[in-house]
This record gives sequence, structure tokens and C-alpha cells, in this order.
Amino acid sequence: MKGNLLIISGPSGSGKGYIASKLIENYNNFSLSISATTRNIRPGEVDGINYFYKTREEFEEMIKNGELLEYAEFVGNYYGTPKQFVLDKINMGQNVLLEIEMQGALKVKEIFPDALLIFIAIPSLDELKYRLKNRGRESDEDIEKRIKQAKVDISYADKYDYVVMNDDINKVMNDFEQIINGSFSKEESNKNLQILKNIAEEIN
Repeated sequence: MKGNLLIISGPSGSGKGYIASKLIENYNNFSLSISATTRNIRPGEVDGINYFYKTREEFEEMIKNGELLEYAEFVGNYYGTPKQFVLDKINMGQNVLLEIEMQGALKVKEIFPDALLIFIAIPSLDELKYRLKNRGRESDEDIEKRIKQAKVDISYADKYDYVVMNDDINKVMNDFEQIINGSFSKEESNKNLQILKNIAEEIN
């Protein structure tokens, strides 16, 4: 039985990375997509585990040959999702998790229509602010920028197949199981989408 490609997106602070790590920890049929990059390998990193490390020439050859589901250039380095790696995992019965931003997700959906697009929702604007502050990584100015960006991010949510609320990790795990077996409630997804739209209206 083949697996699925699940693309996870959401505003900064929605908990995308934590959800992906818990799915991999709790289920042996979930795995994380590994990106290709032209950036230099860092101490402690392993080729084929952290990234597939490529020269610029190798990466541009991959682009030319259509070997990437999506790619972008960031701070002088390419990053992208190798198509064959994802297909091999899916054919092995793995559900492959790809955590990327919204425009990249929609590009992948064009190339790979069977991909399941899952938008991670937050329960309220206050909760989003709390999570961003609690990370302790950003200044107040950066947090405000991320909150304004969240409004832009949320505008993509209605293009996704499912909207999952991240307010209880056990329920999130159950929601992903239901998405895989096709029983996740469209009514619940629409309710979560409406909560997101309400949050977006609150953001100045």
C-alpha cells in the first residue's frame, strides 16, 4: 500500500515542526522529507540525513531535469525537495511530511496533485502571541513582524485540503490519522478555517 505526501504549512508559532516530530516519533509509517541544498555542510551534519548536499552546478542540473518538486534560493543558497526521494518513500508505504511555506506548497500541489495540503491553525491571536514570545528567540519587533506575516499566511488557508487546529497534540495526532484514512470532518476543517479568518481580521 502506497503512502501519502502531506504538506504542512502555517504561521510562525503554529507548531508545524513539533507536530511533524511527534508524528515521526509516534508512528513508524511517517517520515520527514529531506531537502537538497547548496549550502556547506556544518559540523555534526550528515549527507542524506540532514540534507542532500549539492554543488551549485549539481543543483541547477536537478532544476533543469525537473528533479525537484519545489525549490527556492535563500541567502545565496538553493534549497529544494527532490522528487525521487519522496516517490521512493511513498512507494515504500511511508507518509512523507513536507513542511514548507504556502507558495511552495501550492507549486508542489500542481506537480503532485495527490499531495494532501494541511494548514495548521492556532486557536486565537493571544495564543499566537504567547507562543511566539515563549520561544524566546525574537525581539518584540520581530514578533510583531511575524504576527503581521501570519495575516498573509492565513490568506492561503482556504486553498488547503484540510485545516487542523493545534491546541491539543493528542487530538492533532488523531486528526492526522483521520486525514490519512479519509475520515477527517470537512465541517471541522471549515470551522478551523473560520477561526483563522477571525484571527486575521484582528491583526492590524
